[in-house]
Amino acid sequence: MAEQDKDRDTDLPGEQRPHKPADDREEVYFDGPPLLRAELGRTALCLLIAAVIVAIPVGGAYMQWFSTPWWGWLAAIVAAVLTVAVPIIQLKVMRFRITNYRIDFERGILARKIDTLELWHVDDIQFRQSLLDRILGVGTITVLSNDDTTPRLEMPGLPRPRPLFDSLKQRIIAVKRQRGVIKMDLG
Repeated sequence: MAEQDKDRDTDLPGEQRPHKPADDREEVYFDGPPLLRAELGRTALCLLIAAVIVAIPVGGAYMQWFSTPWWGWLAAIVAAVLTVAVPIIQLKVMRFRITNYRIDFERGILARKIDTLELWHVDDIQFRQSLLDRILGVGTITVLSNDDTTPRLEMPGLPRPRPLFDSLKQRIIAVKRQRGVIKMDLG
């Protein structure tokens, strides 16, 4: 029965078909979490802090300034591990899916939240890449929009950020033209 309906729809002229086929397919530019190497400086700082946290009970015991009970050692080790794990966890709970029509920003460990930013809502797009980022091949793209739920979306740690930035810039213009969006300056 469904095949008969399908055949009947294709026999109709274009204007009389119930649904027009999509003009453009969705193309994925990037899908994944930010790269950890983008947080190399922060991770190194956390490693240094973790070393200091562990060094306090070790130094106190070695210099015989104070005696640390077993739970103090355990607390220092747990605090050091958590200090190093924080930047890693913060990056791994984020995920970006950037396509030629939208940006999905997913985050959360146990509960997940996804915000979608349609490209035609974008007002401005910014690119930032420090010297270390250039060496590591990562960068940050910031999207400013008139979207109520996501007025500012910062996407750190993106691989090959410059081609991605250029593609997004062009797609934003194209999507706005397709939708007939006109920017008006009132002032």
